[in-house]
Amino acid sequence: MSSFDKFAEEYDSWFTKNRNVLMSELLLVEEMLRGEGRVLSVGCGSGLFETLLRERGIVINDCVEPSEMGRIAEARGLNVRKGYAEELPVQEKYDTVLMNGVIHYLKDPLRALLEAKRVLRENGHLILCWVTGEGSYGLLYRLASILGWEKLEGVSPQFPYPLEFVKEAKWQTVDEVRSLLRNAGFEEIGIMQTLTRHPKYSNSEMERPTPGYDRGDYLCIKARNIL
Repeated sequence: MSSFDKFAEEYDSWFTKNRNVLMSELLLVEEMLRGEGRVLSVGCGSGLFETLLRERGIVINDCVEPSEMGRIAEARGLNVRKGYAEELPVQEKYDTVLMNGVIHYLKDPLRALLEAKRVLRENGHLILCWVTGEGSYGLLYRLASILGWEKLEGVSPQFPYPLEFVKEAKWQTVDEVRSLLRNAGFEEIGIMQTLTRHPKYSNSEMERPTPGYDRGDYLCIKARNIL
């Protein structure tokens, strides 16, 4: 049983306490999803992002989620199939696959990307969003997994990400993600960033996404299925 099974409620609670972080990430995902057609969300968790995106005019109906969080997503009106990113219980084709904050928790990221490719139409898009390993959040999370949040008081956010989730994650760098995408047969066509302030201050106000990857701690890559 993963932390996402045992601490499902804590996940949404963290976003509630860090509302501006949530909205900054949401604006980035929204920007990348505009005009993307039929979307499959892989690893939708509680369906929080999908529900908020719906309120902003981006409708995602279909999701895949392995943990008990899927029940929360179903209660929010999403069509949730229980399964893993590495072996999607999906046969139909989609215009876009969204993997938002998922890559950190995959046992086999390359296999998961190949599965995303399988369910994408030709030239369809994968939108992959994650906390970059070389950013302030990624480095802080690595330190917290060793020391715990108590010893980082004063340099960490007021409401830090639950340690149970931090310890299960791997924080991939931009180079690592780009390499995985190339090996899976995707062509990068865009990258955007948000959360450019230090983690202690990133919840101070909502931030709009900007192109690039050299300042933000939360990134989204849009990649085309080319092979």
